[in-house]
Amino acid sequence: MKLLLINPKFPESFWSFEWAHQNITPEVKTLNSPLGLATLAALTPSDWEIEIVDENVEAIDWMATADIVGVCGMGVQAPRQKEILRHFKSKGCFVVAGGSYASLCPEEYTGLADAVISGESEYIWPQFCQDYLAGNPKALYQETGTVNLHDSPCPRFDLLKLELYQRVSLQFSRGCPFLCEFCDIIIMFGRTPRNKTTAQIEKELDCLREQGVRGVFFVDDNFIGNKKLAKDLLAFLEEYQIRHNYRFNFGTEASVNLADDEALLNGMRRANFEWVFMGIESPSEASLLETKKVQNAKGDLLEKIRKIYASGLDVMAGFIVGFDSDDATIFERQRRFIEASGIVISMAGVLVALPKTPLYKRLQASGRLIDENNGDQTRAFTNIVPLQMSSQELIDGFVSLHRSLFHNGSVYRRLANKFKYLREPSPYSPWDLKTKLRYLMKFLFRGVLAGGPSRIYYFSRSLLLGLRRPKVLALIISDWVAAISLQSFVHRRLEKPSRLGEWAQWNFQKLQQEISLKISEWQGTEKVWIELKDKLDPRLLKSLFKSIRGYVKRCQGSIVLDLHELREQGIAQLRPLLSRLGNYGAQIQIHLTPNAYQSLSPELKPFQFCLV
Repeated sequence: MKLLLINPKFPESFWSFEWAHQNITPEVKTLNSPLGLATLAALTPSDWEIEIVDENVEAIDWMATADIVGVCGMGVQAPRQKEILRHFKSKGCFVVAGGSYASLCPEEYTGLADAVISGESEYIWPQFCQDYLAGNPKALYQETGTVNLHDSPCPRFDLLKLELYQRVSLQFSRGCPFLCEFCDIIIMFGRTPRNKTTAQIEKELDCLREQGVRGVFFVDDNFIGNKKLAKDLLAFLEEYQIRHNYRFNFGTEASVNLADDEALLNGMRRANFEWVFMGIESPSEASLLETKKVQNAKGDLLEKIRKIYASGLDVMAGFIVGFDSDDATIFERQRRFIEASGIVISMAGVLVALPKTPLYKRLQASGRLIDENNGDQTRAFTNIVPLQMSSQELIDGFVSLHRSLFHNGSVYRRLANKFKYLREPSPYSPWDLKTKLRYLMKFLFRGVLAGGPSRIYYFSRSLLLGLRRPKVLALIISDWVAAISLQSFVHRRLEKPSRLGEWAQWNFQKLQQEISLKISEWQGTEKVWIELKDKLDPRLLKSLFKSIRGYVKRCQGSIVLDLHELREQGIAQLRPLLSRLGNYGAQIQIHLTPNAYQSLSPELKPFQFCLV
């Protein structure tokens, strides 16, 4: 029995860090490994042949054969997930949909998937496997009880290409005790945190250690949801790190009340946690209370962040604009707060209502939902009718906020504010001296010098912050790498043209006699469709490369190259073009025939593509 498990490609977002992966660390393809599929593989009968393909680090083999094809997906991956399901279903494979979006909205996969796994997989996936072997699989497997994480097996890390990830995902707990109105975590996993044992975590760390892994991300919904058990784990991790010469560096997600517990802060530092991601959301107390994020409304948020810095932990954070109590002043208030906090890796999103959440139900009942949503908060789009401003004012303010946050001067000011309090960051680095020097030279030439006088000036001022504290220099540089990546994303994907297609029409006007051009828009994102005709010549291909490169460097939209009408000679001529466009693969999708796919397979690896 052959099982093919696929993690669809994520659309580019703040957390893609495309610039860094392309320009500094090209051997690292994405941030985090897909823990869900590795766990699913461990729950599969041991005599099955299993392959995991993560489209974020490698291309899907569209001609692959398997008895069962399972495709996971979060809300932002759902469109691609459905494309993949359709393709393999058309090939006669038994296709299974799973992941967080299928768990929330299994009804969307009726007729698309042969079976849907809705909910945590520890009990329902083995039942599906048993039913499939017996010849009577059901259309829907839905977890309605409570999964005991003591029953969760050690994930099949051996099936992942771990060297292609910046960090490997691990999980200690599921669930969160809080009641944030917009969050779908408590819908899927409940409010009572459930945990694995330290023996389970030890086994998983041993597996990763054997495979040479160093960076680990605890993907818990809230690492400190159960503080007592979190402290027990931290004590174990400290002992484990000492025993293995501090092999790992850790990061995780936690609520802001971490700052109120000295024992937790000290335990995280001793266990070699480098950073923590927090949902801060807003400096507005009214917004926090409105969305039931009461834990953030207790005390001074800036003081809490600074206390976390003082413990040696760096802070990354998410912010939201568009709450009912937010008016047009919220954007400047967010900017001032984020700069004062010193948080460089900050993602401010527009409030969206995710399906099945309390927020979604409330707004649906009041008639304030305007469109379906896939959960991507990094786009200039909302599915909510705002109360205190127009939708356009909300989107314009959101774009303006990001434009100001990732100005070079703002990056410097945040670093200056951070290092007033973060004096002893973790000294850990996974790279040897030669690798560090190679990355540093790439960063200086491709990041600092390429950014012009403004970036050179503010980066130089940033270095002065570490003149007397050399331990912070590495973090200053890594924060600038992240900031430039975010700046690149904002410039390309959020700076919307004044009129749909204005730049695209001008950019491709010289080629419109030789290509078919169509421009569309979906949820605030421009899409340019280019259908190539069969007659291609070197002059056209050279001009096409320049036009596509110019567009993706300047605009937020994406390119769809439609190759389905090309014959064999035209397909062969495309190879040099696709090779040169590889660095811009995050914004380019390719539609092609099976024959063209077989011919161009090596050149297609950087792109998202589908067969037609």
